[in-house]
Amino acid sequence: MFRLEKVFQNDDSFFIKISSLLKVISILLSIYIFSILEFKTIYDLFNINIFTNSKYYNISIFIIPIYFLISIFLNNSNKYKSNFIIFLRYDILPFVITILLYLVFSFTFEINLTLSFLYMVFFIILILYFTKILTNYSYNYLINENIIQRNIMIVGEFKDILKLMNEHSEKINIYKCCLIITDKYTDLSKLRIELKIPIFTQIADIRSILEYHSLGQIWILDNKKNDLEILLNNVLKFSVDILIIDVASKVVGLKENLINNKYKFKYYEISKFYGFKLLLKIISDKVLSLIFLISFSPLIAISMLLIYLEDGFPLFFTQDRTGWDGRRFKIYKLRSLKKIKFDKTVQVQVGDSRVLKIGKFIRRFSIDELPQFYNVLIGDMSIVGPRPHMVEHDILYSSLFENFLKRHKSNPGLTGWAQVNGNRGATPTSEHMRKRMEYDLWYLNNWTLWLDYLIILKTFYVVFKKND
Repeated sequence: MFRLEKVFQNDDSFFIKISSLLKVISILLSIYIFSILEFKTIYDLFNINIFTNSKYYNISIFIIPIYFLISIFLNNSNKYKSNFIIFLRYDILPFVITILLYLVFSFTFEINLTLSFLYMVFFIILILYFTKILTNYSYNYLINENIIQRNIMIVGEFKDILKLMNEHSEKINIYKCCLIITDKYTDLSKLRIELKIPIFTQIADIRSILEYHSLGQIWILDNKKNDLEILLNNVLKFSVDILIIDVASKVVGLKENLINNKYKFKYYEISKFYGFKLLLKIISDKVLSLIFLISFSPLIAISMLLIYLEDGFPLFFTQDRTGWDGRRFKIYKLRSLKKIKFDKTVQVQVGDSRVLKIGKFIRRFSIDELPQFYNVLIGDMSIVGPRPHMVEHDILYSSLFENFLKRHKSNPGLTGWAQVNGNRGATPTSEHMRKRMEYDLWYLNNWTLWLDYLIILKTFYVVFKKND
């Protein structure tokens, strides 16, 4: 519902930032609690004045920002690790440095420190340890509940795939299937037994595979012997993030940001929709869609009544559309067409006899699209993004335009960059669809939250300007 797996899709940088914030909060709470319990009882814990009037208040003003800056500076990893060595390196070391700096500061300005200061330091270290346990538990819970797992297809030679899968890997990485680069298709049954995941070859329908397995990443294994360009050509036109893993050489020593702690990798093609910015987009979508649904509910109710009076039930129209990474979902609209049999894959044109009388009005002002705010609430869509097309149209146009499926690198939207630039409504020719695709790809490559807000404002302008 909240697309958390996409927030964590590329790396753990967002979770690391959250854990850093929790560490800062835990230090502040530690100092706060210690300042009160030193001379008072637990019944005074909510008396903030005790803390603000104590010597520990000034200590916290120094320690909190310094610790935060040092911990951010020292932690340049984008992979969350839970072992004790990491705790000492990223949690305790910044705190020790901070305390040493405070001691220098105290000595310079002749600030007297008592034994209680040392007790406070040990108390904070203990709280930091419990905070680490809490973040470890939270991270493992998110993985075990399949909230942030990365569904991966591996592409490469069989021996490289087998080697990678037999090694200890991060629990967050789930190998859903693989694409074997080999001419020995007769050996596939044996290979499936060894790998224990679905195996495909270059002749397979990769689009269907990506959709069925809800894949978020493709790992291409580069052993320096295979033709990397051929491997890329097999998957390049699809919407999934692509990583190239160097399996030819292992990295020796303690290094950061490696696959299985051994192999270097690089992002060949990656979606911009992940991390903290995506979380802000998700929250913004939920809040705005709820506001719009409540605001437009009288208009939706009146439209439903008029649809019923003209043509009876059903009041809504649902249809399978293609979403993020090719995942199918049902889109909701107010029904604007008559209850007669017709080819639903044929787009509505100007003067179409299938359109209801009320349908002409609600389509003119895009009122029929308002129920899609519900799609936004449940996580199938965003307010801004490439418009979702019928599955049949995706199949058709993906055969005409090589990059067409790249439009699925984000949640589809109620409105988009194409729509506010004159490409709203039906696409009667392939040229119309090509222009829409180009606008959508530009949006995906240049996305920011401010661009989303600009598109939302321009959408109101475009709808009413066209119909004034």
